[in-house]
Amino acid sequence: MHSSQRAADMAFWTVWTDPALAWFADNGLVGLGLLTFTEAFIQPIPPDLLVLPMAASANDPARLTLIFLVVTLSSVLGSLVAWWMGERWGKPLLDRFAKPSTVRRFDTLVTRYGAFGVFIAALSPIPYKVLGWCAGIGGMDRRQFIAAGLVGRSLRFGAEVLLGGLYGDLLLEFLKGPGFMVVSLTGALLAWPAWRWWKGLDEMPDEEE
Repeated sequence: MHSSQRAADMAFWTVWTDPALAWFADNGLVGLGLLTFTEAFIQPIPPDLLVLPMAASANDPARLTLIFLVVTLSSVLGSLVAWWMGERWGKPLLDRFAKPSTVRRFDTLVTRYGAFGVFIAALSPIPYKVLGWCAGIGGMDRRQFIAAGLVGRSLRFGAEVLLGGLYGDLLLEFLKGPGFMVVSLTGALLAWPAWRWWKGLDEMPDEEE
């Protein structure tokens, strides 16, 4: 892709996501729930962009608990929509919205690792919606899908809410300065083995019957 095309794509992304994210943010817990629910099956804006600042501004443990419950349950409910979409529309859905290599990795993740694969996707930055599509297409047991997603999403968003509640203001100030680069580099180093494993899923041979 040419640099001019990449710049145009980035401009479109910024123009579209900034107003949308602002709308979700202006609507509090309802906006957080809608953002998280729709991100789990179709739209690309991650709820993490709202979770940390909302947790940082929470005044009491009850508010933090509400944020955790809304973001976790909304994500799991949205992933059920993704599962249903995969079951109903199947492969044409993946052909339309996902790269073939990504589809192969998710297919391996679901068929080889089952519920544990769903847990990995729910806990990590792996696009959860595509995994939901693949799980629906592959006919994965819905109860296992819900249970694994609930555990993974609870751990992921629980950690974010806890960090935001305990260190939110300090963390946000830190990330506004050089801290963002430090965190990004550290995260990249820690994520490198996971990324290599994720890329390798496309090269794994099918299991023998």
